[in-house]
Amino acid sequence: MIPFLYDRLLKPVLFRFDPEAVHDAFVSMGHGLGKTGAGRGLISALYGYRGPDASVTVDGLRYRTPVVLAAGFDYNGRLLRVLPKMGFGGVEVGSVTALPTPGNDPPRMQRMVRSRAIVVNKGLKNEGVEVIARRLKATPTPEDFVVGVSIARSNREEAAGEREGIEDYARSLEHLVREDVGDFYTINISCPNVHGGESFAEPGRLRKLLARLGKVEHSRPVYAKMPINPPWDEFQELGDVIAEAGLHGMIIGNLNKDYASASFPDEAPDSYQGGLAGLPCRERSTELIARSREHWGDRFTLVGCGGILSAEDAMDKFRAGADLVHLISGMIFTGPHLMGEIAAARAG
Repeated sequence: MIPFLYDRLLKPVLFRFDPEAVHDAFVSMGHGLGKTGAGRGLISALYGYRGPDASVTVDGLRYRTPVVLAAGFDYNGRLLRVLPKMGFGGVEVGSVTALPTPGNDPPRMQRMVRSRAIVVNKGLKNEGVEVIARRLKATPTPEDFVVGVSIARSNREEAAGEREGIEDYARSLEHLVREDVGDFYTINISCPNVHGGESFAEPGRLRKLLARLGKVEHSRPVYAKMPINPPWDEFQELGDVIAEAGLHGMIIGNLNKDYASASFPDEAPDSYQGGLAGLPCRERSTELIARSREHWGDRFTLVGCGGILSAEDAMDKFRAGADLVHLISGMIFTGPHLMGEIAAARAG
């Protein structure tokens, strides 16, 4: 009944409104519900996972389910109290930047409904690492709910250069470690929506970045958020740099910038800025997971992210070699019941 009501009643209403306005409204509502036991109980009754044990332990962290809310939704860390009640095993907060970032000019999100895609051009909108770290530190979470933090370069002119960008990443990581915040960290090297573009999705500059971040002492797992558009030989070269630097794994991957991959290009806005989330990411993400597992074996933890719109989509990523999955678009196009369906499919 809940999937039917979402698909036939709630989603058609929500899709009449600006997607960023809907996002902001749901974050505010989730934040409010998470503050009270009654609110958390209501969400748990609607969407809580009650199937067989679906917990997994990855890099020493125990996730109650293998489904994590990807970076880009709870970018200010406001939903930690309510997400464990929705079938999630964790959240990746952010991407967080050293400096508060207002984001790009609107519209920052546009739906392509028939293509089951969202044009995303947020520009790393977030309140900055200091505010977000303080919020995360003050918010209690269950022991088996994992809170990671995605770190990106501030989308501001003063962080656009290579040296300035590296120090900007380092400032965020150093602050999180100093405040003892975050169960894992992700280095977002592949966001297309910032001053200077994807300047660290290139082997030479990536090596410099990871060398600097490697000087920040901590014991948490570290992953890289990968671009999905480079050809395999370029992707492999980035992966080799990541392996040399000692990172634990890769999240595969980020937004798709091949706009021709949309199923119905006529839905597109007059000009694209940013990248596509949702269905256009599905096949490429799964292909790169499979090739990465074949190439690097067990060297990396692999996290599947992109185009997970059904439990079967998630299972495809697990079969390809993913240890965990991250999602956002499936929660929007399919509904909040999807996380429990994935957990049940994985447990079964």
